[in-house]
Amino acid sequence: MGWYNFRPYVSVATRRAQAKKKMETLLKKGQKIQPVELEGRTIARTFWGKAWCDHMESFHDYENRLPRGRTYIRNGSVCHLDITKGEVKAMVSGSELYNVKVTIKTLPGEKWKEVKKRCAGQIGSLLELLQGRLSANVMSVVTHRQEGLFPLPGEISLKCSCPDWAVMCKHVAAVLYGVGARLDNQPELLFLLRGVDHDELISTEVGVVTAATEVRSGRRRITDDALAEVFGIEMPEETNLPGSNPISGRKKDNPVPPTTSRRLSGSITDLKAKTDKRSKLTQKKTTRNNRPLTGKEVVRLRAKFGMSQTEFASLMGISVTSIVNWEKKPEPLGLRAHSLEAWNEVKGLSKSQARRKLNSQ
Repeated sequence: MGWYNFRPYVSVATRRAQAKKKMETLLKKGQKIQPVELEGRTIARTFWGKAWCDHMESFHDYENRLPRGRTYIRNGSVCHLDITKGEVKAMVSGSELYNVKVTIKTLPGEKWKEVKKRCAGQIGSLLELLQGRLSANVMSVVTHRQEGLFPLPGEISLKCSCPDWAVMCKHVAAVLYGVGARLDNQPELLFLLRGVDHDELISTEVGVVTAATEVRSGRRRITDDALAEVFGIEMPEETNLPGSNPISGRKKDNPVPPTTSRRLSGSITDLKAKTDKRSKLTQKKTTRNNRPLTGKEVVRLRAKFGMSQTEFASLMGISVTSIVNWEKKPEPLGLRAHSLEAWNEVKGLSKSQARRKLNSQ
């Protein structure tokens, strides 16, 4: 008997039972299942999750079609959702279990370069970035409708195995909302999806230069407050002398005394020497059995633990993008201090110890 183009109604409870049975079958086959589970009816609660949903809804074509997926995401129909570089794969429970694929172009190099330039020195730490504790200026940069981190409709391709003729069916719409929900817990996946490394937005060196310098007469001058912070010294307060500038405490057009200039130059040279020494010590620690740490060693350790890149990144407390980039590099890795510390902490663990540590996080 034909359905006259309409499939018979299947209740939510029945769909869930059917989906659960199929998921159990896939699990037995060794496939890792990552369902999207909401707390209550709110789809996204954090900065990154909300920003993703708001961005998708800001486009007229999506705005009209996305609501079709809200019920599906809220009733737990997105049984599996996996985010990788340039791609989102998902399974959504409907009348049947449908496969959804969302392909997203990686962020163009010039656009990423401009985002980094405009955010330089304004993000204090990786934690601040991932928790969305950003200044209004940085928030406006990363969420900009055209020039930010989120994809434009022309960069997105949608595909679903369901018989719905619409390009964005309710299953695809549910998956797009599911991405926002997933970013609540793993915001670093946005950077992985767009093919960029969010660690590049954290630049201590740029931050020091930005905070420690000011432009005067077309030249940069290190301020006293910044010197106190960088070199760990207390700078004496300048006294306003007759004929001096009351703001700077120095006579107008009076150049920096040669002795002061030499002192600052020597301090900066000392700081650079100390930094170079620290860097060499850090690189020395990355060696194991007199061999530099390489991407192959990262792959071997992850394989030893039997973990996916996402799990291994969570174990180390760093981004998935970093793990992906490390494993691709044939040359020795130059790890940052926090990454090196994380590596040294997990490399000596057994498989069971690593799994317990991951589960306890």
